Amino acid sequence: MDSKKELPNKSLVLAVFAACIGGTFQYGYNISVINAPTMYVQNFINVTWMQRYQTSISEDLLTLLWSTIVSIFTLGGLIGVSIGGTLSVKLGRRGTLLCSNIFSLLAALLMGLSSSAGSFELLIAGRLLCGLNAGIALCVQPLYLGEIAPTALRGAMGMGTSVFITGGILTGQVMGLKEVLGKEEYWPILLSTTFIPAVLQLLILPWFPESPRYLLIDKGDDEGCKKALRQLHGSADCDAALEDIEKERNNLAGFQAKKPWELFSDRSIRWQLLTIILLNMAQQLNGINAIYFYADYVFRQSGIPADKIPYATVGTGACECITALTCGLLIECLGRKVLITGGYILMSICCVLFTLTLTFQDVSQVFPYLSMACVFAFILSFGLGPGGVTNILTMELFTQTARPAAFMIAGSVNWLSFFFIGLVFPFIVIGLQQYCFLVFLAVCSLVTVYIFLVVPETKNKTFLEIQNEFLTVNKRKSCSAERGQSSYQNPSEMSPSQRLLRRS
Repeated sequence: MDSKKELPNKSLVLAVFAACIGGTFQYGYNISVINAPTMYVQNFINVTWMQRYQTSISEDLLTLLWSTIVSIFTLGGLIGVSIGGTLSVKLGRRGTLLCSNIFSLLAALLMGLSSSAGSFELLIAGRLLCGLNAGIALCVQPLYLGEIAPTALRGAMGMGTSVFITGGILTGQVMGLKEVLGKEEYWPILLSTTFIPAVLQLLILPWFPESPRYLLIDKGDDEGCKKALRQLHGSADCDAALEDIEKERNNLAGFQAKKPWELFSDRSIRWQLLTIILLNMAQQLNGINAIYFYADYVFRQSGIPADKIPYATVGTGACECITALTCGLLIECLGRKVLITGGYILMSICCVLFTLTLTFQDVSQVFPYLSMACVFAFILSFGLGPGGVTNILTMELFTQTARPAAFMIAGSVNWLSFFFIGLVFPFIVIGLQQYCFLVFLAVCSLVTVYIFLVVPETKNKTFLEIQNEFLTVNKRKSCSAERGQSSYQNPSEMSPSQRLLRRS
């Protein structure tokens, strides 16, 4: 392949930007932007309670209300991801992304009015709607990116999900600085700025086409598919992509989009399903949240003044964002398996080193600085592999009819793991203190072994080739089971995966 073909079409790059700016960018932004006004929002709740009931709110109830405002985002995300796959089949990938901005705009309105209306309930409702938008985006945006990109650039384009999540986190941290919107009187404006990326997507994304795979395989729109491919890939490069999509359509003839529970009963994709469940659990349980939890403590121990810690936190966000960009540049060169395995190996090493440096924190003045180095090294390792490659593998391991349901399952596991670690992590820290990283060491090590033994390299392979390669993992068992049941099976009764297995 020559260098020209390796460069994405300008229209494709703009389509990726349009999908991501109103998609996972908002997810990252709403995760981080809520941290800066913590004290201001708690003061607002206290004043509002006093005005309503002429008594101060108890500290426990204040903590409960604040925790609800923060964590209701997770509940919204879980609801969003559970409906995202279904909406992507009914409305299309692009249509679903555009419609989900309704939740974001309404959330911005509610949170912006909460202070003047004297209602912290509006904050809770707004955060729930932000979560809905984020859940749908995390389910549907990777689908759209993977389906509009040519095979040779699928990994690089798919990294848009991770790049824009980290970009959203970094932007939220910057917006929360006192020099921007971090002062007390500006907190309602700060939380309502989530409308900006939503408006940008509504203005830009309609100029780009629906997913060509969705148009041809799900809707049977041959002309629409060809027109979309010409716009996204260019006239010279669209023929190979069209041939690949037609092959997949022929293999899926007679099959409709599957429901999530149907994937669990399909033995031909059990390894793919097990893989995405484990990888999405590990993405939340690998210790990245613990690193951010300990970051403030490490920065204080290193002698950074309390009023300067927010700037150091911005540094961690910038570190993760730069690493995601680096991963996007390397993924088509090194491959998915090398990056995600290498990332988990480096994270395992960091867990050991961070445990040691925290244990000997008071022994020497050098250990706080070593701990700080471990924080940045862990974030770099996460961004280099697990942070970005997980979503791409979820996209690549399934064919068109199973893909939306797979994202619903993967997203639900991810959000539930996010909720679980947020609920359990404080108790783990209290019980194990710095030794909690030994738990994360076990998670990272086990996932590394699983990826090495089970997950194939997917770089430069079509979806059908990846499906066929996964089938060889369990080919002998499947063949022996089929011999025991019947010597012949009508091809029309086979699943798409079984058809591929017979051909192989």
